[in-house]
Amino acid sequence: MKYLIIIPILVILFQQSFGQQKNYTPKIEPCACAFKADSNYKTSCAYLIVPENRNKPNGKTIKLPFIYVESNNPNKHKDPVLYTAGGPGASSLGGVRFIHNRQFLKDRDYIAFEQRGTWNAVPRLDCYEVADAIKEAYRKGLNKDSMTLVGVKACRKRLVAQGIDLDAYNTIENAADIEDLRRALNIDSINLIGISYSGGLMMTVMRNYPQHIRSVVLDSALPGYVNYEEDALFSINEAFNRIFSNCDRDSTGKALYGNLKERFQRYFTSIGNQSFYINYKEKDKPDSIRIRYTRDELIDMLVDKLQSNRELKNIPYVITQVIAGKRDVYMKEYFDGVFNAGTSANGMRYSMYCSEQIAYANQAVIDKQNEIFPYLAGYHFNNVDHPICKCWNVKPVDPVAKTPVFSNIPTLLGMGDTDPYCRYDGIISHFMPNSQRVLFTDKTHAPLLNTRYGDQLIANFIGHPYQKIITNGKDAVTY
Repeated sequence: MKYLIIIPILVILFQQSFGQQKNYTPKIEPCACAFKADSNYKTSCAYLIVPENRNKPNGKTIKLPFIYVESNNPNKHKDPVLYTAGGPGASSLGGVRFIHNRQFLKDRDYIAFEQRGTWNAVPRLDCYEVADAIKEAYRKGLNKDSMTLVGVKACRKRLVAQGIDLDAYNTIENAADIEDLRRALNIDSINLIGISYSGGLMMTVMRNYPQHIRSVVLDSALPGYVNYEEDALFSINEAFNRIFSNCDRDSTGKALYGNLKERFQRYFTSIGNQSFYINYKEKDKPDSIRIRYTRDELIDMLVDKLQSNRELKNIPYVITQVIAGKRDVYMKEYFDGVFNAGTSANGMRYSMYCSEQIAYANQAVIDKQNEIFPYLAGYHFNNVDHPICKCWNVKPVDPVAKTPVFSNIPTLLGMGDTDPYCRYDGIISHFMPNSQRVLFTDKTHAPLLNTRYGDQLIANFIGHPYQKIITNGKDAVTY
């Protein structure tokens, strides 16, 4: 019973300590726009300038770009919508090019805010060394895990040599950045939208700086207080089971798809650590290379498809082809992704994941999943793990960050029934009595922001956050 009493007290003290933090002044500096909204909307761009480490307020500063898009409605509401991306490590700004399609822009301004360390921030914590090392591993048949650590060590050495404080890139600092932007722009009331990792970030803002938040939208949120590594395979298994259930229900091709779940599990259990090979030609390279891969890459290819709404319907067929040995066309596409990967801020991801997730995750519990799901055993479901974090060497965040977020702020929670990553809406809503949950049918990760119907529900909710959300029962249901 004492434990249950102590945690809320710690949370209150946590809120008070951050709310009283006024030993520096956040600044705004105009800058060029990385992206602009449709020409019918006024777009302004600037940097938020804050301390890199708020425990050293007179030390080094960082620049975080944001884009402010103004609604054309002369009678618009004064509480804007602020969005920041997931990952952690993804950029938040590119979606501004399509913001004119968002229904909430009819009534409110929009702010896209770049998190510290991500692609357009200064500094940017990119780790190109890791991508280069992984490519080299495939080219030369080297151990990918070992080569990944070579890249991680090289990246860390370079960033530290630049004077970057890797301990300062975490969700607590990110939440303080959002509060500082609100203060600097003199916004009295704000609506927050978070997706995946940034759903957990917005929950941290709710915990530490609740006073000026009007409403919150959490799309497939990853709460910081769960240990993702300890149940990741459960979520992936549930997503596959949803695919198999839909296949049993809808398919007329019983000869091709009959007993697909059992066949999938039997096949992926049987191949174990078996090696497979593909002749692959890199773009602009004269010769092909022979790449070795294993069950890990095969599962990863399928999980990639699990995160695409367009690909969900194709997964049963792809599984039948893989079982039949017809893998090359899918694995070529997979390695195209490896060798032509887009830009990302892996360094920022390492700092946040290592200090907030891996530091609190029990490796024995993680490994236990391999016994429960032998057909997924050994799958690298994340590109951050204990060996990487040992190399990255950042401090764990304050343990209070691993406690549930209690809030009465009206919150909309969205989840796809085929999401292989974040299936935590029930846990989140348990501590938020004014939350509403919407489950999207035959949709994957982040269905609120990535479907037209979800966009409509977001606009309805932000317009009237205390009203009950009504769904059509087909595309989505409240639950």
